Amino acid sequence: MRLVLAATLLALAAPVLAQAPTSPPGAPDAKRVTAGTYTVDSGHTQILFTVNHLGFNSYWGIFGGATGTLVLDPAKPNAASVEITVPMDGIATTSDKLTGHLKTPDFFDAAKFPTATFKSTRVTVSGTTAKIAGNLTLKGVTRPVVLDAKFTGAGNGMMPPKALNVGFEATTSIKRSDFGVSYGVGLVSDVVPLKITVAFEKK
Repeated sequence: MRLVLAATLLALAAPVLAQAPTSPPGAPDAKRVTAGTYTVDSGHTQILFTVNHLGFNSYWGIFGGATGTLVLDPAKPNAASVEITVPMDGIATTSDKLTGHLKTPDFFDAAKFPTATFKSTRVTVSGTTAKIAGNLTLKGVTRPVVLDAKFTGAGNGMMPPKALNVGFEATTSIKRSDFGVSYGVGLVSDVVPLKITVAFEKK
């Protein structure tokens, strides 16, 4: 009976398996990118931050749920613009107690300042990398930052409507006390490196 059931399941699965792609739909091929407006794929966009924990070790946290838009034209790459909004309630660490504390007025005060935003002011492209200058607003304070970005992939998505997707990664560092996030400075690092991975889907 088990053999019959297994054979039946394999027979039902065979058409699905035959249609499954054998390679990823995305690739680091800039020629696949077309002009237009793209929106952030929130489920595949992450912002990783690192702090030094009391001089003992590095500690990581992550922000999710970002939204925003990217406007670009491969024929005019330096005219590109990007705006990203990050919900402060989307912060996560491996400690529930710390995650809760980070949302309080000691740190990000998520109830009063529910989002952080980045708006580009200048994009300077060199091949598949770019310097993206812009304004970061965090906890009600706006400061200029520069992202070191690189193109990571493009291609049509697997799920309907199989829209064009593009991906980028970026790094930068901010001084958290510049944004009024000063709790524990001296014990926990003030300068915070950020690593960003963003997926965009064409409208």
